[in-house]
Amino acid sequence: MNSVTEALKGKSWKTTGAGIAAIMVAGGAALTALTDTNPATQPDWAALIAAVIAGIGLIFAKDAKKDTFKSA
Repeated sequence: MNSVTEALKGKSWKTTGAGIAAIMVAGGAALTALTDTNPATQPDWAALIAAVIAGIGLIFAKDAKKDTFKSA
């Protein structure tokens, strides 16, 4: 548990979870398109790549602290 805490230091678990979810959903959609019984169904490779890149970006993102934004 301590290693997980160290890995997420400075990051929001919500943002990391959204990144992991984006990658899993995109991978699941591609896998479904590849393994269905319809040979005409092909995965959308561009959407898969975009979702994986976005997911990686969310995993490595550092969220701003709430007190850094001051109202005028």
